[in-house]
Amino acid sequence: MIIIPAIDLRGGRCVRLVQGRANDATVYDADPVETARDFAASGAELLHIVDLDAAFGVADSGNAAVIERIVGEVQIPVEVGGGMRSIEAVRRMIERGASYAIVGTLAVREPETLAKLVAEFGAKIVVGIDARDGQVMTHGWETGGGIAATELAARVARVGVERIIYTDVACDGMLAGVNLEQTASVARAARVRVTASGGTGSLADVKRLVEFELMMRGDVGVGRVDSVIVGKALYENRFTLAEALAVAKGEEK
Repeated sequence: MIIIPAIDLRGGRCVRLVQGRANDATVYDADPVETARDFAASGAELLHIVDLDAAFGVADSGNAAVIERIVGEVQIPVEVGGGMRSIEAVRRMIERGASYAIVGTLAVREPETLAKLVAEFGAKIVVGIDARDGQVMTHGWETGGGIAATELAARVARVGVERIIYTDVACDGMLAGVNLEQTASVARAARVRVTASGGTGSLADVKRLVEFELMMRGDVGVGRVDSVIVGKALYENRFTLAEALAVAKGEEK
């Protein structure tokens, strides 16, 4: 199980939303670039960054400059999402050094464009599927996508997407645990690697994910939930990244 720490940005600052609501954000004092350095120094293998302003259609918020600094200063891969709804936006992010570009709304609205991106960038294209009650949400979680999460997962896998980030919007920011059942359904539908997102609030939640991943290894012919994005729990000191990594490796005391 790979633990992926998250940095969500609004106005160049670290924030966390509750259930994806733009008007329900907690702003943290942590400097995003220093936070990224700390995560890398603590042993993170991958860093997850979301430009929430771009996701909500806000331009020139300062986030792009922060993301560029982070990508330039940490020595681990960085995946970036938020508001990339064109080939040009994705290409620009990858040219700036992002290891992976996360697309969501584009995958729903423009499947042909997604196919072109996968053809050009391969595994660098990751699809973020955000859902409420199993139905996809788009445009910063504000609009229903008119498609089930499992259906979209199967569709993007058919064009060659190798990894999906699945977020249950109702769980996000609630610190009550990941929706394992729905996450597994997405993995089974897509038969690709899936990153769980939204809800991890304790080391017990991390341990449940580790056990769940081991269980899914025996499920022949389906995808695996092999990683989890953790954000709010780290910022609110529910546990440290080092502690989560130890649980993921079976090294906890």
